[in-house]
Amino acid sequence: MRKRLFTIIAGIALLVTFALAWGWIQYQGFIKAPLMVDEEGESLIVAPGASLQSVARQLEDGGVISDNRLFRLMARLRGDAHRIKAGEYLLQPDMSPQQLLQRMVDGKVRHYALTLVEGWNFREMMQTLNENPYLVHRLKGLSATAIMEAIGYPDQHPEGRFLPETYHFPRGMSDVEFLRRAYRSMSERLAYEWENREEGLPLQTPYEALVLASIVEKETGVESERTAIAGVFIRRLQKGMRLQTDPTVIYGMGLEYDGNIRRRDLLADTPYNTYTREGLPPTPIAMPGADALHAVMHPEKSDKLYFVARGDGSHHFSTTLAEHNRAVRKYQIEKRRGDYTSSPAR
Repeated sequence: MRKRLFTIIAGIALLVTFALAWGWIQYQGFIKAPLMVDEEGESLIVAPGASLQSVARQLEDGGVISDNRLFRLMARLRGDAHRIKAGEYLLQPDMSPQQLLQRMVDGKVRHYALTLVEGWNFREMMQTLNENPYLVHRLKGLSATAIMEAIGYPDQHPEGRFLPETYHFPRGMSDVEFLRRAYRSMSERLAYEWENREEGLPLQTPYEALVLASIVEKETGVESERTAIAGVFIRRLQKGMRLQTDPTVIYGMGLEYDGNIRRRDLLADTPYNTYTREGLPPTPIAMPGADALHAVMHPEKSDKLYFVARGDGSHHFSTTLAEHNRAVRKYQIEKRRGDYTSSPAR
């Protein structure tokens, strides 16, 4: 009788051991197996307050994992059952369940890219933000003044205040926070460049440097010319010469600009017409990039005072007005037959 009982117990122990071993093998295979997603990946959105059970079932129902119970067991064995963070996560085919769990515990949510382009004005930037489907929009329809107040910088002109670069952000970030970030980035970059500027520049404040950098940004078609263009404007300011740059005139024309700038436009006085007014315009005319800011703080040293577009994005630089006028005739007047465009021109 004892021998038979021992045999039964041993058999049960063997079965239990086998079951545990089989279960462990299944578990190990599960946590290391790749997720069942397409090659381009899929998104998983974990709602705020979602439980481990609901997330696991969401993954199983979506065909991402084979068994939600094993996923929950893994989380409990790791001590992560209550550490999953809300957000959107990118599921990739080379990712395992344990890697996915770690990503959710670390809160490494999916990020989207939005690029603010050098030379855009505030209106163009806001149009791009308003069209982005991953931002939460709280600023649509507001005036520029109201927008600046909403992001915490009231009574400031918005033009040029945001650093153009590629920003990465999670789904659900508000356009308010996005603009705050871009504003801080520009403020930090401008402060750094101003602190490390060359001596003797005819600029009294960082804001004046920002204004000039916006003009340099709009005038530059070839990156290698950026410091040369900045040098021309710096020397003209030093000599008390008018900047006479077309992009400021165009900005002053606003929505009346039809793609062409004519002599009558150069003669029509606005606060931004640097043909009729001395010094810098009252505000930036676009978003200058970091390179434009640097160029203004470190302009090329030469005796050039004029430049004119060649028509291929590059410019011809001149020292004297006579040389410049010859270049204007060659590259502008003869080609355009009366639509006069040249910066600086007089």
